Amino acid sequence: MKKALYYLLYASWHLLSHLPLSALYVLSNFIFFIVFRILRYRRRTVWVNLVTSFPELEPEEHKDIERKFYRWFCDYLVENIKLMNMKPEEMKQRLVFKNTEAVDQCVKEGQSCAVYLGHLCNWEWITSLPFWVAPEAQCGQLYHPLENKDFDRLLLNIRQRFGAVCIPMNDSLRRILDYKRQGKQTVIGYIADQAPFWWNIHHWCQFLHHDTAVLSGTERIATKLDQAVFYLDVHRVKRGYYEAEFKLITRDPKKMEEFQLTDIYFNELEKSIRRQPECYLWTHDRWKRTRERFNRRFEVIDGKVHEKLKPEEVMG
Repeated sequence: MKKALYYLLYASWHLLSHLPLSALYVLSNFIFFIVFRILRYRRRTVWVNLVTSFPELEPEEHKDIERKFYRWFCDYLVENIKLMNMKPEEMKQRLVFKNTEAVDQCVKEGQSCAVYLGHLCNWEWITSLPFWVAPEAQCGQLYHPLENKDFDRLLLNIRQRFGAVCIPMNDSLRRILDYKRQGKQTVIGYIADQAPFWWNIHHWCQFLHHDTAVLSGTERIATKLDQAVFYLDVHRVKRGYYEAEFKLITRDPKKMEEFQLTDIYFNELEKSIRRQPECYLWTHDRWKRTRERFNRRFEVIDGKVHEKLKPEEVMG
């Protein structure tokens, strides 16, 4: 059954990807009506996220962002259908990278780069970065492999078609170390704004008016491997067109205080979101982990998270 579903999805995706984006945006308008009006897909989660993230806004302003978000979200879906067969020339017109010379300078001097980005605008199109940086660099991005191997293979083929490699998150340090041993500089993108698992929580920061549990693995990898650290500031110019600017945070992460890089990243991401709030992924229940629940269930010993023993376990 799963095989049949995979081949059906692949065939549909492949056929639709040959349509021009102008035609796919007509499909996006239809999807918006279904998702927003009929299915009401995660509208409660989106609404709560918007109201708590922008308490200074009026209800009508929240509704305006909500409506614009769902329109952008449906555009994002069809844009990624097009990604399967988008020509390099069109891709370079629709997503323009800026300040890539700063990245090239690091690579030229033998330093790899860690690039922070978020679920903002079209993060799937960032896989076109190899068109913009020095060919000596191996571009890539971390990802969570899917349980379904067929669907995982499909997405990998699409995400890697422009030359960037997908690195499983659980294997990230080893793979990046392998490139370092080979003398190969890397430019790796880290989407680091997901809600971490309980045992991966080592830091909290203020993000969009929330006390937020955050991932800090990017900081640890960049510091361990002495990589230059950038923030990629992405914004939507108009429908189907984006710009992404590299902003250097530091070339010497070892001199930064613990969690300073993570805090800078979330500060920069918040600025980007406030500029275009409709282009952020509000359907994700990003603040489901609370400090109160964490402190009740877990404790940190020697930098590692441990679940507290229940009273009956202590008695035993």
